[in-house]
Amino acid sequence: MADPPPHPLDPLSAQEIRAAAAAVRRQHATTDGWRFSAIDLHEPAKETLGGAATPPRVADIVCWNREDGRAFKGTVSLPEDRVTSWAELAPGEHPSMTVADYHESDEALRRHPAVIEALAKRGITDMSLVLIDVWAYGAAVAPPQYAGRRIGWGDVWHRSTPDGNPYANALAGLHPIVDLNTMELLELEDDWDSGYAAPPVMGEYAPQLVPGLQLRDDVKPLEIRQPGGASFTLNGNELRWQNWSMRIGFNYREGLVLHTVGYEDHGALRPVAHRMSFAEMVVPYRDPSPDHYRRTAFDIGEWGLGHMTTSLALGCDCLGEISYLDATLFDAIGEPVEIKNAVCIHEEDDGVLWKHVDDVTGADTRRMRRLVISFHATVANYEYLVYWRFQQDGSIQCEVRATGIMITTPYTGDTPPYGTKVDTDTYAPFHQHFIIARLDLDVDGAGHNTVVCTESEPLPVSPENPHGLALTQRSTPLGYESDGVQDYDWHRQRAWKVINESSENRLGSPVSYKLEPGAAIPSLLPADSPVLQRARAIEHDLWVTPYAPDERWPCGEFPNLSLDDKGLPAWTAQNRPIRDTDVVLWYVFGINHITRPEDWPVMPVDVVSFWLKPIGFFDRNPALDVPAEPGHGCTPGA
Repeated sequence: MADPPPHPLDPLSAQEIRAAAAAVRRQHATTDGWRFSAIDLHEPAKETLGGAATPPRVADIVCWNREDGRAFKGTVSLPEDRVTSWAELAPGEHPSMTVADYHESDEALRRHPAVIEALAKRGITDMSLVLIDVWAYGAAVAPPQYAGRRIGWGDVWHRSTPDGNPYANALAGLHPIVDLNTMELLELEDDWDSGYAAPPVMGEYAPQLVPGLQLRDDVKPLEIRQPGGASFTLNGNELRWQNWSMRIGFNYREGLVLHTVGYEDHGALRPVAHRMSFAEMVVPYRDPSPDHYRRTAFDIGEWGLGHMTTSLALGCDCLGEISYLDATLFDAIGEPVEIKNAVCIHEEDDGVLWKHVDDVTGADTRRMRRLVISFHATVANYEYLVYWRFQQDGSIQCEVRATGIMITTPYTGDTPPYGTKVDTDTYAPFHQHFIIARLDLDVDGAGHNTVVCTESEPLPVSPENPHGLALTQRSTPLGYESDGVQDYDWHRQRAWKVINESSENRLGSPVSYKLEPGAAIPSLLPADSPVLQRARAIEHDLWVTPYAPDERWPCGEFPNLSLDDKGLPAWTAQNRPIRDTDVVLWYVFGINHITRPEDWPVMPVDVVSFWLKPIGFFDRNPALDVPAEPGHGCTPGA
């Protein structure tokens, strides 16, 4: 039997990736010097979904010619097997970095005589122990003499042993600048001091390499069993669990994407979100020294979380009755690349869901379980573990765990004030992780949603309020994009509801979902900072825009070597109306990482999250129908 046709939101298959690349080669890219930085599904606009006609499959393409540096963006009609649009990128727009850039620059630079000589001065002659870690530039801090070229800069690291931590020993002051098209070494910054001796650092985390480490012997087995199997069903990319339903997407840039999220309520499937994903991740290092002043990563826009995704392992990354989804992406020459077990889907126990102890009838308790959809990305030295958790009461939690290995730098004299000492004469610089979630919510349907800012407000003492106890909730609808640029306010417990003014609950109130903020951090950057110029999106915790299918990237489509932010600041400058329409929320959260010795040599996870919670979306507790766990005495009289 023939395979069924893909759903319009299914990721591109290996066959479709090959066909798209072949069409570009046939019509435009005629030499071996062409490379691809994007081969992705052109997602159909939401209004075309669900109709009688199935939207055609279209691929978005970004590619460039390494021989002359010219880069192009186009679309390929897969049914027609031809390129249907083609345009050269504007000056200052550069394709994203690729996995091939990372590996090829490392290999080329380790063979370069100037690099070999610089390392030999430091007593390092075994080049197999050397890692050259390339980073992207921002235009404001890139050498002006290389304007227009696709360049990167690198750190140089040295392993203590062949199987040791590649990020254990930083070689401060040694930074190559490389043309990523030709792999030509343009400059080698080297401030070598012949009298300097690298400090003795113990940067190993593998147990067999840590001197004197004894593993704990009192850890007993912990088993999670579901004898009847998992409660969810996975049909291709369609996932159903309890009353939830959604489609799982995946692409090279965002990694995991959740489409058409809905909740079945009394037999009707009610929309909650059309699309949820991470649209950008900005990581500026807050250290002005020569080793770090240009160290700002756009992990999504410059590199792509999908490309950085790693295969998950049962018992290590996920426990229980697991289902996995593989991901099919592409390499720089347009060939499909499969990531096995890229997405993990499983259930978890999450403690008590609801409980009450009555004097007459006794205790009545329900335990909570949640559905978890996760993926893990390794971006050079850092790991990001992303979890979307769906609860039985209609809530959604998005959690990110950061782990991996900190960037460190040796120093002499006093510890620099921009970091924390973590080893002998070695410090880890302070830095920040800003994550921008794109939340295209369709609460009870698209087209009639309004974002309302909610704040808790104490009322003044008055004859009606003599003890000052009165607390009220102030709700302010946001009418235009200028109103939708907001920051979290702890003193007023500010949050944001997405209400549907055309859909009321049984109690006569508009149905809504609330974005309950968590991990909101300020940028702490001056307005003229080169980082902020490229990432104005991180200036505020919330932005609200009207839905536009081509507005996907909050810091612009091409942040590599960018000078300014062509995303959210440019879109919201139009000040379009956002009331009673189809809205998109952009929530900025993250980690203000003030480094600590306990984070070295591999850091325990740092956990941040936010919630989407129903507020009047249901008439009462939607989890009353959750049955008691059999055999556990959780029901009255048991």
